[in-house]
Amino acid sequence: MKQYAKVTPEGSRDLLFEECDDRRRVENALTGLYEANGYRKVITPTLEFFDVFNSGDAGLDADEMYKLTDNKGRTTVLRPDNTLPIARLVATRLSEDAFPVRLYYNQSVFVRTKELAGRTDEVAQSGIELIGDGSMAADIQVITLACRAMQSTVPGFKIELGHAGYFGAVLRNLNVKPAVKAEICHLIEQKNFAALGDLLDTLEDCRETRVLRRLPRLFGGPEVLDEARELYTEGGADASLQYIKTLYDTLCAAGLQEQVLLDLGIVNRSNYYTGVIFRGYVQGSGLTVLSGGRYDNLLGEFGTDKPAIGFAVDVSAVTDVLHEEINLDRPLRIALTKGRLEKASVQMFKTMGLNTEALENKGRRLILPVDSYEAVLSKAPDVITYVEHGVCDIGIVGKDTIVEHGSAFYEVLDLNIGRCAFALATKKGTDFFSGYKRKTVASKYPKVAKEFFKSKGMDVDVIKIEGSVELAPLLGLADGIVDIVETGSTLKENGLEVVEKVMPISARVIVNMASMKLRKDEIEAFLHDIELAAQVG
Repeated sequence: MKQYAKVTPEGSRDLLFEECDDRRRVENALTGLYEANGYRKVITPTLEFFDVFNSGDAGLDADEMYKLTDNKGRTTVLRPDNTLPIARLVATRLSEDAFPVRLYYNQSVFVRTKELAGRTDEVAQSGIELIGDGSMAADIQVITLACRAMQSTVPGFKIELGHAGYFGAVLRNLNVKPAVKAEICHLIEQKNFAALGDLLDTLEDCRETRVLRRLPRLFGGPEVLDEARELYTEGGADASLQYIKTLYDTLCAAGLQEQVLLDLGIVNRSNYYTGVIFRGYVQGSGLTVLSGGRYDNLLGEFGTDKPAIGFAVDVSAVTDVLHEEINLDRPLRIALTKGRLEKASVQMFKTMGLNTEALENKGRRLILPVDSYEAVLSKAPDVITYVEHGVCDIGIVGKDTIVEHGSAFYEVLDLNIGRCAFALATKKGTDFFSGYKRKTVASKYPKVAKEFFKSKGMDVDVIKIEGSVELAPLLGLADGIVDIVETGSTLKENGLEVVEKVMPISARVIVNMASMKLRKDEIEAFLHDIELAAQVG
């Protein structure tokens, strides 16, 4: 037997004994809740045709799916989503039944995660779908059930509500190409204020762009709806705001005012969702553990046009949280990049009026108090890892690291420190873009290099170099390099020159997605103070 056959593939794991018991208890609690509310269980195949999920409206990345072929050469996938197969099932097997139908499931989805991310590719989900009822009463019923699902499994949760109609109304009236709209959607979803501002600066100033600049910040309590109404009411936007207000008021009247937030910046899969969108967060998990919304157009793609709403609970994440020691009262934790950014961060903390004595006399300590905050010192890629997984709430890290290693977090602020740039450089006097020979490029940042040449339509070989990347063209290993350039003096001393700037770089503030919702007031206060400090600096 091969040695590797004794372990599970990366992204998968065995569950033993107590782990199985924990998962079963979570699933049983959810199943009991669903069945008490009239939902019936369905099971869809683990293996489905790729075309079920290959719709642009599905919001699924084909590169993240596990693909196989059947005996006729047709592409199949391990199920990456539960809603689409159930839509297929209802449209084909239940189309003649009386509607609405209430269905639930307990089954896994399979999605390729980033290598060495510490997350599984197989995720156990439990969820419901209410199909054939497009009323507000159905929305209230499902969202209330989602809150009860969280209450029955974990402590300290929040549910945030949004509406696809508000963002959709703004975007429809924005006269730009579809690719630009898609990028705007992505930046708002990531609450990337700085990059969104840079993109909107390239567009004509109009009411729509002004609304979009503000949209990522529109989350919190009912005051969010008042501000949104002042900003935009055209094209159905006002109706969407009134709808979400009625939902919010109803849920608060049901005693859920402490658990429910509003976020008009939930814009993911805008073609998939058609109405209310909601997500759930819990203490101890850095990512979304519940997601759902209304999707009235989806079943029509399978031949049966019916309104629908549903949600899915990440059972794997919820189960993992159960045994974590969660300190709800710990200080807000900030991950700092060691080196130059650390020093610059200390100066900003001083400007904010914080006591930085522990940071300035840290010795070998890596976790240090900074007034009411807690600073964690680490290498740049680790800042991202700690924030993404939720063990740190906030991170200060360079844009270079975000582009190369970034994943699931909010990029909320450009501090305008540590400014430099990615650049393409070659030996002096070399015409990099001439000739037919396939070019070879060396870089410490292979992802950045690949994306740069992809944007130019160039097919190049990229070699990853860990040390002095300038050596690669000097030794004949590469035709050029993609690297960080500040003054360019190192390049000049080694006979190299910049051919083209790739992208500017500066330090950014990133925030864990769950922390942004669960510790909103604390984080916003910190962001306000550090933004002022950055302006002073």
